Amino acid sequence: MTGTVERSEYTLTGHAGALAGRRWLGANQPTYVVLLVHGYGEHIGRYDHVAERFVRDGAVVYGMDHAGHGHSDGERALVADIEAFVADIHRMHELAGAYHPRLPVVLVGHSMGGLLAARYAQRYGATLAATVLSAPVLGQWEVLDTLLAADDIPGGPIDPNTLSRDETVGAAYAADPLVWHGPFKRETLLGLQAGLAAISAAGPLTSCPVLWAHGDADPVVRLSSTAPGWAQYAPNGESIAYPQARHEIFNEINKDDVLDDVIGFVRRHLGPGSAGGGACR
Repeated sequence: MTGTVERSEYTLTGHAGALAGRRWLGANQPTYVVLLVHGYGEHIGRYDHVAERFVRDGAVVYGMDHAGHGHSDGERALVADIEAFVADIHRMHELAGAYHPRLPVVLVGHSMGGLLAARYAQRYGATLAATVLSAPVLGQWEVLDTLLAADDIPGGPIDPNTLSRDETVGAAYAADPLVWHGPFKRETLLGLQAGLAAISAAGPLTSCPVLWAHGDADPVVRLSSTAPGWAQYAPNGESIAYPQARHEIFNEINKDDVLDDVIGFVRRHLGPGSAGGGACR
Protein backbone atom coordinates (compact mmCIF):
# COMPACT_ATOMS: atom_id res chain seq x y z
CA MET A 1 0.00 0.00 0.00
CA THR A 2 1.21 3.48 -0.81
CA GLY A 3 -0.19 6.95 -0.21
CA THR A 4 -0.64 9.42 2.61
CA VAL A 5 -0.65 8.34 6.23
CA GLU A 6 -3.15 10.25 8.34
CA ARG A 7 -2.12 10.80 11.95
CA SER A 8 -4.66 11.80 14.59
CA GLU A 9 -4.68 12.15 18.35
CA TYR A 10 -7.07 10.78 20.96
CA THR A 11 -7.33 10.71 24.76
CA LEU A 12 -8.23 7.85 27.07
CA THR A 13 -8.77 7.74 30.81
CA GLY A 14 -6.09 5.53 32.33
CA HIS A 15 -5.15 4.40 35.81
CA ALA A 16 -3.20 7.61 36.53
CA GLY A 17 -5.25 10.13 34.54
CA ALA A 18 -5.43 11.09 30.89
CA LEU A 19 -3.53 8.98 28.35
CA ALA A 20 -2.31 10.72 25.18
CA GLY A 21 -2.92 8.44 22.20
CA ARG A 22 -2.10 8.49 18.50
CA ARG A 23 -3.65 6.71 15.52
CA TRP A 24 -2.12 6.17 12.08
CA LEU A 25 -4.40 5.34 9.14
CA GLY A 26 -3.87 5.03 5.39
CA ALA A 27 -6.10 6.03 2.50
CA ASN A 28 -7.48 2.51 1.98
CA GLN A 29 -9.58 0.40 4.30
CA PRO A 30 -7.28 -1.37 6.78
CA THR A 31 -7.09 -5.14 6.94
CA TYR A 32 -5.69 -5.47 10.46
CA VAL A 33 -4.99 -3.48 13.63
CA VAL A 34 -1.60 -2.97 15.28
CA LEU A 35 -1.28 -1.92 18.93
CA LEU A 36 2.14 -0.33 19.55
CA VAL A 37 3.54 -0.39 23.09
CA HIS A 38 6.61 1.78 23.74
CA GLY A 39 9.39 1.26 26.26
CA TYR A 40 10.42 2.77 29.57
CA GLY A 41 11.11 6.50 29.72
CA GLU A 42 10.20 7.25 26.09
CA HIS A 43 6.97 8.03 24.21
CA ILE A 44 4.93 6.83 21.26
CA GLY A 45 6.07 9.70 19.03
CA ARG A 46 9.37 7.86 18.57
CA TYR A 47 7.49 5.15 16.66
CA ASP A 48 6.05 7.19 13.79
CA HIS A 49 8.20 5.39 11.22
CA VAL A 50 7.24 1.98 12.62
CA ALA A 51 3.54 2.84 12.48
CA GLU A 52 3.84 4.20 8.95
CA ARG A 53 5.52 0.99 7.77
CA PHE A 54 2.61 -1.05 9.13
CA VAL A 55 0.12 1.34 7.53
CA ARG A 56 1.81 0.84 4.15
CA ASP A 57 1.22 -2.89 4.67
CA GLY A 58 -2.49 -2.32 5.24
CA ALA A 59 -2.80 -1.79 9.00
CA VAL A 60 -4.39 0.86 11.14
CA VAL A 61 -2.09 1.53 14.09
CA TYR A 62 -2.91 2.66 17.63
CA GLY A 63 -0.39 3.73 20.25
CA MET A 64 -0.28 5.86 23.38
CA ASP A 65 2.11 7.36 25.89
CA HIS A 66 2.11 5.23 29.04
CA ALA A 67 1.08 6.86 32.30
CA GLY A 68 3.93 9.06 33.48
CA HIS A 69 5.44 9.18 29.99
CA GLY A 70 5.34 11.68 27.13
CA HIS A 71 2.15 13.74 27.14
CA SER A 72 0.20 11.43 29.46
CA ASP A 73 -0.69 12.21 33.07
CA GLY A 74 1.02 10.56 36.02
CA GLU A 75 4.25 10.77 37.98
CA ARG A 76 7.17 10.75 35.54
CA ALA A 77 8.62 7.32 34.76
CA LEU A 78 6.81 5.62 37.63
CA VAL A 79 5.82 2.03 36.82
CA ALA A 80 4.84 0.60 40.19
CA ASP A 81 2.24 -1.90 38.98
CA ILE A 82 2.49 -3.41 35.50
CA GLU A 83 -1.03 -4.82 35.74
CA ALA A 84 -2.32 -1.22 35.78
CA PHE A 85 -0.33 -0.52 32.61
CA VAL A 86 -1.68 -3.70 31.01
CA ALA A 87 -5.20 -2.46 31.87
CA ASP A 88 -4.40 0.82 30.09
CA ILE A 89 -3.33 -1.10 26.98
CA HIS A 90 -6.61 -2.97 27.15
CA ARG A 91 -8.46 0.35 27.11
CA MET A 92 -6.60 1.23 23.90
CA HIS A 93 -7.45 -2.20 22.50
CA GLU A 94 -11.12 -1.67 23.27
CA LEU A 95 -11.05 1.71 21.52
CA ALA A 96 -9.48 0.19 18.41
CA GLY A 97 -12.00 -2.64 18.50
CA ALA A 98 -14.90 -0.23 18.66
CA TYR A 99 -13.79 1.35 15.38
CA HIS A 100 -12.56 -1.85 13.72
CA PRO A 101 -14.58 -4.68 15.28
CA ARG A 102 -13.92 -7.36 12.67
CA LEU A 103 -10.20 -6.87 12.12
CA PRO A 104 -7.48 -9.13 13.59
CA VAL A 105 -5.26 -7.43 16.15
CA VAL A 106 -1.46 -7.58 16.41
CA LEU A 107 0.41 -6.45 19.53
CA VAL A 108 3.96 -5.03 19.23
CA GLY A 109 5.95 -4.09 22.33
CA HIS A 110 9.52 -2.88 22.80
CA SER A 111 11.77 -3.28 25.88
CA MET A 112 9.58 -2.56 28.94
CA GLY A 113 6.77 -2.45 26.40
CA GLY A 114 7.80 -6.00 25.50
CA LEU A 115 7.32 -7.01 29.13
CA LEU A 116 3.87 -5.39 29.10
CA ALA A 117 3.02 -7.05 25.78
CA ALA A 118 4.15 -10.43 27.11
CA ARG A 119 1.87 -10.08 30.11
CA TYR A 120 -0.96 -8.76 27.94
CA ALA A 121 -0.76 -11.83 25.70
CA GLN A 122 -1.08 -14.02 28.79
CA ARG A 123 -4.20 -12.19 29.93
CA TYR A 124 -5.85 -11.30 26.61
CA GLY A 125 -4.22 -13.61 24.09
CA ALA A 126 -7.55 -14.91 22.82
CA THR A 127 -8.16 -11.46 21.30
CA LEU A 128 -4.81 -11.32 19.47
CA ALA A 129 -3.75 -12.72 16.12
CA ALA A 130 -0.02 -12.32 16.86
CA THR A 131 2.41 -10.69 19.30
CA VAL A 132 5.87 -9.23 18.61
CA LEU A 133 8.36 -8.65 21.44
CA SER A 134 11.26 -6.35 20.54
CA ALA A 135 14.20 -6.59 22.98
CA PRO A 136 11.76 -7.40 25.79
CA VAL A 137 12.52 -7.28 29.48
CA LEU A 138 11.82 -10.95 30.08
CA GLY A 139 13.20 -13.61 32.38
CA GLN A 140 16.01 -12.19 34.52
CA TRP A 141 17.13 -8.61 33.88
CA GLU A 142 20.43 -8.12 35.67
CA VAL A 143 19.92 -4.33 35.77
CA LEU A 144 17.12 -4.86 38.31
CA ASP A 145 19.26 -6.99 40.59
CA THR A 146 22.18 -4.57 40.44
CA LEU A 147 20.16 -1.42 41.10
CA LEU A 148 17.93 -2.90 43.79
CA ALA A 149 20.99 -4.16 45.66
CA ALA A 150 22.24 -0.57 46.03
CA ASP A 151 21.31 1.49 49.08
CA ASP A 152 20.81 4.48 46.81
CA ILE A 153 19.74 4.05 43.18
CA PRO A 154 22.56 5.42 41.01
CA GLY A 155 21.56 8.54 39.11
CA GLY A 156 21.84 9.26 35.43
CA PRO A 157 19.85 8.52 32.27
CA ILE A 158 20.15 5.61 29.85
CA ASP A 159 23.28 6.00 27.73
CA PRO A 160 22.10 7.10 24.26
CA ASN A 161 25.00 5.21 22.65
CA THR A 162 23.44 1.90 23.73
CA LEU A 163 20.37 2.40 21.53
CA SER A 164 21.64 2.09 17.97
CA ARG A 165 24.71 2.09 15.75
CA ASP A 166 23.08 5.08 14.04
CA GLU A 167 24.52 7.99 16.01
CA THR A 168 21.63 10.29 15.07
CA VAL A 169 19.25 8.07 17.06
CA GLY A 170 21.14 8.58 20.30
CA ALA A 171 21.53 12.30 19.67
CA ALA A 172 17.80 12.74 19.05
CA TYR A 173 17.00 10.69 22.16
CA ALA A 174 19.31 12.82 24.33
CA ALA A 175 17.76 16.04 23.01
CA ASP A 176 14.13 14.89 23.29
CA PRO A 177 12.32 16.78 26.09
CA LEU A 178 9.58 14.13 26.23
CA VAL A 179 12.08 11.40 27.12
CA TRP A 180 12.75 10.78 30.82
CA HIS A 181 16.42 11.59 31.42
CA GLY A 182 16.48 10.88 35.14
CA PRO A 183 17.35 7.76 37.15
CA PHE A 184 15.17 4.73 37.80
CA LYS A 185 12.87 5.00 40.78
CA ARG A 186 12.95 2.15 43.28
CA GLU A 187 9.18 1.70 42.95
CA THR A 188 9.62 1.21 39.21
CA LEU A 189 12.34 -1.38 39.67
CA LEU A 190 10.19 -3.26 42.17
CA GLY A 191 7.21 -3.02 39.81
CA LEU A 192 9.20 -4.48 36.92
CA GLN A 193 10.54 -7.22 39.18
CA ALA A 194 7.00 -8.13 40.23
CA GLY A 195 5.93 -8.08 36.60
CA LEU A 196 8.60 -10.57 35.62
CA ALA A 197 7.54 -12.81 38.49
CA ALA A 198 3.89 -12.61 37.38
CA ILE A 199 4.80 -13.62 33.83
CA SER A 200 6.82 -16.56 35.10
CA ALA A 201 4.07 -17.68 37.45
CA ALA A 202 1.41 -17.55 34.73
CA GLY A 203 3.11 -20.28 32.74
CA PRO A 204 4.02 -20.57 29.04
CA LEU A 205 2.07 -19.57 25.97
CA THR A 206 1.89 -22.77 23.96
CA SER A 207 -0.48 -21.92 21.11
CA CYS A 208 0.03 -18.20 20.51
CA PRO A 209 2.00 -16.81 17.54
CA VAL A 210 4.78 -14.85 19.26
CA LEU A 211 7.99 -13.44 17.78
CA TRP A 212 11.02 -12.45 19.86
CA ALA A 213 13.37 -10.09 17.99
CA HIS A 214 16.58 -8.88 19.63
CA GLY A 215 19.96 -7.35 18.82
CA ASP A 216 22.79 -9.66 19.86
CA ALA A 217 24.90 -6.65 20.91
CA ASP A 218 22.14 -5.09 23.04
CA PRO A 219 23.83 -3.72 26.19
CA VAL A 220 20.59 -2.56 27.84
CA VAL A 221 18.60 -5.81 27.83
CA ARG A 222 21.13 -8.49 27.04
CA LEU A 223 20.03 -11.26 24.71
CA SER A 224 21.72 -13.88 26.92
CA SER A 225 19.63 -12.74 29.90
CA THR A 226 16.38 -12.78 27.96
CA ALA A 227 16.91 -16.18 26.33
CA PRO A 228 16.07 -18.35 29.38
CA GLY A 229 12.94 -16.31 30.09
CA TRP A 230 11.89 -16.59 26.46
CA ALA A 231 12.33 -20.37 26.50
CA GLN A 232 9.93 -20.57 29.43
CA TYR A 233 7.50 -17.98 28.11
CA ALA A 234 6.93 -19.19 24.54
CA PRO A 235 8.57 -22.58 23.91
CA ASN A 236 6.86 -22.78 20.51
CA GLY A 237 7.53 -19.18 19.52
CA GLU A 238 9.76 -17.78 16.79
CA SER A 239 12.91 -15.74 17.34
CA ILE A 240 15.38 -13.62 15.38
CA ALA A 241 18.72 -12.29 16.63
CA TYR A 242 20.32 -9.45 14.66
CA PRO A 243 24.14 -9.49 14.60
CA GLN A 244 25.79 -6.39 16.11
CA ALA A 245 22.43 -4.66 16.63
CA ARG A 246 21.92 -2.71 19.85
CA HIS A 247 18.81 -2.11 21.93
CA GLU A 248 16.42 -0.30 19.59
CA ILE A 249 16.21 -2.64 16.62
CA PHE A 250 13.42 -0.52 15.09
CA ASN A 251 15.94 2.35 14.99
CA GLU A 252 19.01 0.36 13.96
CA ILE A 253 20.94 0.79 10.72
CA ASN A 254 19.13 -2.32 9.41
CA LYS A 255 15.70 -1.21 10.63
CA ASP A 256 14.11 -1.75 7.21
CA ASP A 257 15.13 -5.41 7.31
CA VAL A 258 13.84 -5.71 10.89
CA LEU A 259 10.46 -4.29 9.96
CA ASP A 260 10.29 -6.53 6.89
CA ASP A 261 10.91 -9.54 9.14
CA VAL A 262 8.28 -8.43 11.65
CA ILE A 263 5.67 -7.81 8.99
CA GLY A 264 6.51 -11.10 7.34
CA PHE A 265 5.86 -12.86 10.65
CA VAL A 266 2.59 -10.98 11.11
CA ARG A 267 1.45 -11.81 7.59
CA ARG A 268 2.00 -15.53 8.16
CA HIS A 269 -0.48 -15.40 11.02
CA LEU A 270 -3.17 -13.18 9.52
CA GLY A 271 -5.27 -15.90 7.96
CA PRO A 272 -9.05 -15.82 7.56
CA GLY A 273 -9.45 -17.62 10.86
CA SER A 274 -7.92 -14.73 12.79
CA ALA A 275 -10.52 -12.16 11.76
CA GLY A 276 -12.57 -10.98 14.70
CA GLY A 277 -10.55 -13.06 17.18
CA GLY A 278 -7.16 -14.42 18.00
CA ALA A 279 -5.01 -17.49 17.74
CA CYS A 280 -4.18 -17.87 21.45
CA ARG A 281 -6.16 -20.30 23.56
